[in-house]
Amino acid sequence: MLDLDHFKKFNDTHGHDVGDQVLQMVAAKIRQVNGGGKAFRYGGEEFSIVFPRMSADDAFFYLDEVRKSIQNYEMVIRKDPRQDEAEEKMARKQRKRGSFRKTSEKVSVTISIGVADRRSGGSPDEVLKAADAALYKAKKAGRNQVAAA
Repeated sequence: MLDLDHFKKFNDTHGHDVGDQVLQMVAAKIRQVNGGGKAFRYGGEEFSIVFPRMSADDAFFYLDEVRKSIQNYEMVIRKDPRQDEAEEKMARKQRKRGSFRKTSEKVSVTISIGVADRRSGGSPDEVLKAADAALYKAKKAGRNQVAAA
């Protein structure tokens, strides 16, 4: 189980539109997990990654790599709504090669992760509960870390 740290405060500070953009960018990063993991949005700002037939000890490395990649990810926030597709193509043609649109803000977030495997419980629901308990263990220990059940 993965959860964005202090995301309610982030939404209160930056607004829900920016929060939605950040969730999409974080989800894209999470989907890049190695080791054969499959990423899913669990709900709200919570995600899960399933590593079929892999122990929690083995998955720990890949999960910590995901955590580090998000910690180091500076996300560019779009303040203005996107132009429609025709306007965007015209604007792209008018820009000089190598020029960039200026952005007004970059943000970053961290995630906490709880890891469990079938040895933590028999059914998938029990494994999720164990991973959720490990997630809260990571949050209590200071956030931005991976904790095992």
